[in-house]
Amino acid sequence: MTLQHEIIRTLGAKPHIDPDAEIRRSVDFLKDYLKTYSFLNTLVLGISGGQDSTLTGKLCQMAISELREETGNSALQFIAVRLPFGVQADEQDCQDAIDFIKPDRVLTVNIKGAVLASEQALREAGIELSDFVRGNEKARERMKAQYSIAGMTKGVVVGTDHAAEAVTGFFTKYGDGGTDINPIYRLNKRQGKQLLAVLGCPEHLYKKAPTADLEDDRPSLPDEAALGVTYANIDDYLEGKKLDDSIAKIIEGWYTRTEHKRRPPITVFDDFWKK
Repeated sequence: MTLQHEIIRTLGAKPHIDPDAEIRRSVDFLKDYLKTYSFLNTLVLGISGGQDSTLTGKLCQMAISELREETGNSALQFIAVRLPFGVQADEQDCQDAIDFIKPDRVLTVNIKGAVLASEQALREAGIELSDFVRGNEKARERMKAQYSIAGMTKGVVVGTDHAAEAVTGFFTKYGDGGTDINPIYRLNKRQGKQLLAVLGCPEHLYKKAPTADLEDDRPSLPDEAALGVTYANIDDYLEGKKLDDSIAKIIEGWYTRTEHKRRPPITVFDDFWKK
């Protein structure tokens, strides 16, 4: 088995999808989880205004609305959380995403004060954060806020990780990667767009250039610039297509270097890191 085939199998990626079937699969997955763990009432998700959180948010609201109708449990809710660092450059996209999702409840937690306080505390201890590490600090502060909200609302924190993100490890460990449940895991980037098109999402929310937007020195840096490959390259790879060897090596390099991000903490019984 080639490494490409191993990656495809591990991530559950498929070359072709039926968007309607995948929408139903994700919605039913969320519903089944809440029915199994009946002490949970809430799905909590951070909304950034990008493709992944817009899609995941819509699926969450669909799951909650259906389950509330089926069970008569009025306590069930989806909380969409806005988590800006000060003023977000694409705030209008965030509001457009919320208008599309129509969440039961919207909360806004501005993380800037918390991040700056943490940075100052570290500075006083003799640690000066680089711009890149400060970006990870933002991602982890956002996740901390979501878990606090979930803890106070009998909630579960939903993630937006998908196959094109997982293969590159393009997420912050214990930041946006530290969630409870990931309903779009298996889809690549173009497949996520297909689902949003079927759901009637405004095109500008899923046709915009994806960006983590974590670095102050390089605001709104496109993901593709950071990765060195395009999402079209990554999607083609995950769909089993033949790519130029130089592009395939970049993708596989990301996959190998970030294996630790896709696993729980390493123990003495693990040896994958020695390969």
